[in-house]
Amino acid sequence: MSTISRDEVARVAALARIDLRPEEVDRLTGELDVIVDSIAKVNQVATPDVPATSHPLPMTNVFRDDVPVPALPVADVLAAAPDAEDGKFLVPQILGEE
Repeated sequence: MSTISRDEVARVAALARIDLRPEEVDRLTGELDVIVDSIAKVNQVATPDVPATSHPLPMTNVFRDDVPVPALPVADVLAAAPDAEDGKFLVPQILGEE
C-alpha cells in the first residue's frame, strides 16, 4: 500500500518551486514510498532497550593533546613575508580606501 501519493509529491514540489514532469512525479512517488517503508522497518526494531548509535564500531579520539607552546618570534614570521611594516604583514590595498 502506497503511503505517499502523487498529489503529495506534486504539492511538495510546488512548495519547493521545483517543476516536475508527470513521469518524474510518478518516479519520485515510488522512490519516496521505498524510503518511508525503510524508515518504518527501522522504527519496528528500534526499541527503548537498543541504544542509539552513530557508528557501528566504537570510535576513539586519535588527536593528540592540545598542549600550548611558545609562539614563533614575530621577526621569524615576518622574515618569510614578501613585505612587512611596523611588525605587521604589508599587503596591497584592494578596496581603494585611504
